[in-house]
Amino acid sequence: MIDPHQIGSLEAMLFAHAEPIETARLADAMRADPQQTEALLQTLQQRYDESQSGLMLLKFDGDRWQMVTRPYYGEVVKRVLDTRRNAPLSPAALEVLAVIAYNQPVSRSFIEQVRGVDSSSTVTKLLERGLIEEAGRLDLPGKPVAFRVTDTFLRVFGLGSLADLPPLHDEEAPADDAEAAEPSQ
Repeated sequence: MIDPHQIGSLEAMLFAHAEPIETARLADAMRADPQQTEALLQTLQQRYDESQSGLMLLKFDGDRWQMVTRPYYGEVVKRVLDTRRNAPLSPAALEVLAVIAYNQPVSRSFIEQVRGVDSSSTVTKLLERGLIEEAGRLDLPGKPVAFRVTDTFLRVFGLGSLADLPPLHDEEAPADDAEAAEPSQ
């Protein structure tokens, strides 16, 4: 049987922490078993989904959880917080994010090779917004800096992990299906 006190404790910790937090850390704070805590988190996630709550739980790689508002309610949340409107991402920024997300870790020169244009200022803006981060250096001549997307990127786009990215066009239909779709002569 689910203990409402434990569910309430999880909600309070997730709300107060406001960043992704490991299951083990939550379990330690509750003085509970990590597997039991994982089950409680999944129960809470399911409750939010079933009740169409304005809140949802995202599970990130590395067994980390975060309470977030459902993207559907983003506009009303922005209005009530009366925050300055962030400029939407430009098409160039979205292209760079897609190149990084689907190919990470990547160098700036790889991004520019794929896009065919200088992407220095776009990469800098994405770094400033916290959507990408440096991921060390690649083992290539000159040891270029590698970039990867961040947890902020995943939250902004409502993803739990990169595995939740939509498939690329080439990945949508297996080769056998593509051949079957062609008209026979």
